[in-house]
Amino acid sequence: MIARTLVLLAGLSMSALALAQPSLNLSDYTLGYRFNLPGQIGMVGEASAITYNWDTGTLFVVGDEAEAIVEVTKTGEVVGSMKLNFGSSFDAESLTYIGNGQFALGEERTQSVYQVTYEAGTSLSLSSLTPAYSFGSYSDNEGLEGLSWDPRNNTLIAVKEKNPQAVYEADINFNDGTGSHSILFNASLLGVLDLSDVQVLGTVPSFLGTGLDDNLLIISQESRLLLEVTRTGEVLSSIDLRRLSGTAEGVTIDELGNIYIVDEQPRVFVFLRPTPAVPEPETYALLLAGLGLVGLAARRRRVA
Repeated sequence: MIARTLVLLAGLSMSALALAQPSLNLSDYTLGYRFNLPGQIGMVGEASAITYNWDTGTLFVVGDEAEAIVEVTKTGEVVGSMKLNFGSSFDAESLTYIGNGQFALGEERTQSVYQVTYEAGTSLSLSSLTPAYSFGSYSDNEGLEGLSWDPRNNTLIAVKEKNPQAVYEADINFNDGTGSHSILFNASLLGVLDLSDVQVLGTVPSFLGTGLDDNLLIISQESRLLLEVTRTGEVLSSIDLRRLSGTAEGVTIDELGNIYIVDEQPRVFVFLRPTPAVPEPETYALLLAGLGLVGLAARRRRVA
């Protein structure tokens, strides 16, 4: 009877593991270190967005004054920069790496997204860019706040700050600015005051095929929270940023699963991923084999 109960409980536990949505468990992350960004004129200024370039292993940051895109190492050393001659009215609030040295850059008020090719030491004018894709009509300082490229299917996830908040999934042709977008889920499910940036987890190689690659990181500046959420709007875990910064509004993740948050100071806070404690597949195999032996022994006792 005891053996049969153990086998039943083990089966139920394995079913629960299979059905539960995998989570990063952000509460297990630790603040490893922080560094300041170059805030002088012509560099980052008031930082608004950060993204990780998996081809170079470096971070790229832009300020909402759109003075430059700046490349820095994971510890803050400046690698290079590209000046942006976009004019003072351009409000750059979102930046994401899309591969092959190219980025998607978003303007908040017009809710437009441009494809940008980064070339260190050069200048870029707005007129030289390909046609933009727009997520909607003009929104005065409450529009497009965050972008994240999903390399699994070459789509963009985007967030609108408020009035109303929105989380979009978009399929965009950057060659001619055409495409389409739709609401991914009801953003009110998140229960935060605003949406400041988003990061897909499908950019982390070790997450692919685990279920983690379907999750998103969403940061709220006004609520001072970093959330891990599903693509249906379920909050899985969070980090409270209240003691860290009141202006944190950009988030990205590297190939190791370490998380980088940028604020307007401008500073970068680096949260380190804990050593995975999830049992390896071989452990599950041994567990099932052991339970099988328990069941076999119980049956033999009944026969005897």
